[in-house]
Amino acid sequence: MVEILIAAFLILMVMGVPIAFALAMAAFAAVGLAGRYPLVVVVKEMFTGLDSFPLLAVPFFILAAEIMSTGAISRMLLRFASQFVGHLRGGLGYANILTGTLFAGISGSALASAAGPGAMMARMMERSGYSKAYAGALTISVAVIDPIIPPSITMIIYALQDRNTSVGSLFMAGILPGLLIAGLLAGVNWWISRKRGYRSAEPRPPMGQMVRNSFAALPALLLIVLIVGGIRGGVFTPTEASVVAVFYAIVTSAFVYRGFTLADLWGAFLRSAIMSVAVLMILAAARAFAWVLIIEGVPQAMADAVIAMDLSPIAFLLMVNLLLLVFGMFMDPLPGVMILVPILAPIAHSLGIAADHFAIIVIVNLTFGLMTPPVGGLIFVVASATRQKPSALIRELPPFFLAAMASLLILTFVPALSTWLPQISGFAR
Repeated sequence: MVEILIAAFLILMVMGVPIAFALAMAAFAAVGLAGRYPLVVVVKEMFTGLDSFPLLAVPFFILAAEIMSTGAISRMLLRFASQFVGHLRGGLGYANILTGTLFAGISGSALASAAGPGAMMARMMERSGYSKAYAGALTISVAVIDPIIPPSITMIIYALQDRNTSVGSLFMAGILPGLLIAGLLAGVNWWISRKRGYRSAEPRPPMGQMVRNSFAALPALLLIVLIVGGIRGGVFTPTEASVVAVFYAIVTSAFVYRGFTLADLWGAFLRSAIMSVAVLMILAAARAFAWVLIIEGVPQAMADAVIAMDLSPIAFLLMVNLLLLVFGMFMDPLPGVMILVPILAPIAHSLGIAADHFAIIVIVNLTFGLMTPPVGGLIFVVASATRQKPSALIRELPPFFLAAMASLLILTFVPALSTWLPQISGFAR
């Protein structure tokens, strides 16, 4: 049955079938052709995959991000970030990185960040003399930070697959890795800006203006404090935090920054509904796909094979890095988490690898797949938003991909970057 499952999935992917339909149709083909189970079992597993209270956080966080990205909030964050780095050589590149990192604390979705403030920053960079392709490639690279810095939809899904972690713990675990990636991207921007002569025409604003900009951006920046602090303090669960985030986003957009109308709210509801349905369809299909693997004993067989190799924890993590980088080139992070985590996480735990450390390795690896062809979703989103060919963006991506690989190696060999904050904040188990 596994052979039918994998073969059907690969054929459907080559034919260009959307990932959700490819996963579900492969599961139906495997169960139907094997004849050992009724097809209704696949439908049952798909519904079971969505029958989870914590999953309610996904559409609410998506809605909060859509509301916060509509209107003045993105421009406010851009102004706040630009005042610190906009006057430097390659200043708008730094502003792109800093704005994207700040927006990651609001969004949690790489595609939403790239299509919203990321595309706006890319257009600003182009008007200021930066290569259009370079601006787009930088935007792609910055967007991968979104699923790593909390709140993160990918982390919510991961916590549902591995009971040794929690959403709150993963939220804390992602902060330092996200900042590490941002720092390495800033290093690439410094090198390329120096090489190509990208200069800034923006003077540094007066201190009074910087103070005013900082106070104006404070309500938007407080969202991440509200979410993580509320969960840590036991005020609300991660699911309740997502609802709080929606109400906070509405109040902030409508009454603090103003200019947010009922039409904007309706548009945010519509866009978030479409995105939520797409995400939940992928999760349901991935659950059915993973179920076939589980009943066929694939996780146990892989665990036995790895244990027989007698690998050290570091050797296992390096092997997982290679596996996930290849896997991420062909599959989005969410189905990747649902299919691979039940297989790999128990092996990691048996080797003594910290749950939060392994979770960050998996999430970062699969997220990097969004910036690699042939399936890399961020490449096509940014190409569409900036009106250029994907091939032009791909040619500019290698330096950023090398920075991503450097961050992955650092995270692999320095587990404290993933485990320190959860430990000192009391989230670690």
